[in-house]
Amino acid sequence: MPTDHPASPPMDAALYVPVRPCPVGFTLRVFRTPLGDRTAVAFSTPARLAACLGAHQPAVRLALPAVRALATPLGVTTVSVDPQLTAPAVRRSSDGPSPAALRHTLPG
Repeated sequence: MPTDHPASPPMDAALYVPVRPCPVGFTLRVFRTPLGDRTAVAFSTPARLAACLGAHQPAVRLALPAVRALATPLGVTTVSVDPQLTAPAVRRSSDGPSPAALRHTLPG
């Protein structure tokens, strides 16, 4: 029988899970790890969620098995609890080259 890591929340503990609005209510937000893998995220407190994603990030309370059940059909097999490192979304600069231009100048 697998054991939980000592720092892991209990399986039935309610976590704060970021969501985004969709036409029928809300949907799970999916993020990327530093290595580019897709992950769902959950936070043990509202303060930790706000510190990482901002005070206005919508969230729902779910237990870890429920988060996994929502993430699995999306092909997401990892749930990161209380992640701390974030970066703003990458945006193209209006004065830089377009992605199409970069595609033609790179070897390979």
